Parts: sequence; structure tokens; C-alpha cells
Amino acid sequence: MADAGVSTRQLAMHIGVTGKTIERWLADAELTPHARNRDDASRALGVDEEMIWPQVVKDRIKSGHDRELVHSYPYRSACPSTVWSELISDATTELFFAGYTNYFLWTQVPAFPDMLRRKVASGCRVRFLLGDPDGDVTRQRESIEDVALTVSTRIRITLEHLDRLGPLEGLETRFSAPEDAINHVSLSVFRFDADALVTPHLARLVGHDSPLLHLHKRGDGGMFDRFSEHGEELWNGAAPKRP
Repeated sequence: MADAGVSTRQLAMHIGVTGKTIERWLADAELTPHARNRDDASRALGVDEEMIWPQVVKDRIKSGHDRELVHSYPYRSACPSTVWSELISDATTELFFAGYTNYFLWTQVPAFPDMLRRKVASGCRVRFLLGDPDGDVTRQRESIEDVALTVSTRIRITLEHLDRLGPLEGLETRFSAPEDAINHVSLSVFRFDADALVTPHLARLVGHDSPLLHLHKRGDGGMFDRFSEHGEELWNGAAPKRP
């Protein structure tokens, strides 16, 4: 930045992110921004992105099924809230939240309702796929988890937040079908354009104690597409949220 004569504020304006985002990149050498942001930053500074983020070279030469794996976390709660915020902020066409309750989004992602309003207003499609709070699978899962904040309560908290948003053109909410609920409760898929965060739920563990995979689409038929197809199949069989 010093060699290019570009300040933090100027670089942030060129890329379309906040100054704090640039500061996070500078503070954490292992933090790799999304490809679009890396390209914009490289052009602004007049250097190849490999000079700034050498890790991208290693990522590009991955082969096999893991080449779409950006990062893995042993627990969903170990994934920084900044990852969620940046993925949501950077999405322009598609946000799909297919967790069974989606409850944690309202507490973990700062200013989440405002972000949703801005995304819908900009033309981004926003979808929530939830489990039926009165469904059999929901009751079975409550018995398995045996925690104070029950599955149905977490779903209803999400519904309450969505109701507070009011009717927004471009925001859709559905309940997974009874025959699909067992597949929904065992795997959460969150999609942000070409990125996805996926949580396979383990045994009796609640979502935040289960692992999380960050995937980025790099071609057809890869890991990203497989999990996306799972979410779309559940969505196509789901019922619109009852008034």
C-alpha cells in the first residue's frame, strides 16, 4: 500500500468494503479475502494477488474432492462471525439459509435484520427454509438434544424476527415437508452466491457443537453443487410459511 501510495480508506473505497475490513486483512496474514475483493485490491495496488496472498497459489493447486474446501471448523461456533457477515455482505444474487432453526443468525451476525433489508432492496433473493415447529421430527429432536432452549422455541424465535421484518418483496420462508424433515434436521446448508457453509449435525449435538465446512464453487458437479442440490430439493418440496 505504501509503495502504491494508496491509503486504507482509498483502498476500501476502491474495493467497496469498509476500512475495518482492510484493517482485518492487514492484521491477519492468514485471512484470505474473497476472489472478487482480491482482484480489486490487486488492480488498485498494481501487483499480482499472489504477492499479497501467497496462500491462493496453494489453494489453486489443490486436486480432487477437496479443491472447493476453503476452510473447515471442528465446531460451527469456531467459525468467526466476521466470516458470516462478509459472506452475506458480498452476496449479490442469492442468500439461502437452510438451517433447521436458523436461530443463531440473529444473535451471531451483527445487524442481521438490517443486512437482510439491504440485500432484498438491492435485488438479492433471500430464502429461509425452516423445520416445522409443530412437526414430529422437531419433537423427536427436542427429546434427543434435551436442552432448555428447545428446537421449536428456536424456530419460533426466527419466525418472530422474520415477522418483525414485515413483508419484503424477495424474501421467502418455507417449512420443510414432513417426509424431508429428517434430512433437513441432520444437515444445514447456508448459501451465499458461490460460497456455502455446511453443518452436518452429529448425533445428539446441537448445531453450534457440530462441524462446519466452508465451500467455494470452482466448477460443476463438485462439493458445492452437491450440497446446493440437497438444499434445493428440500426447498422444492417445502410448504410456504403459514400466516
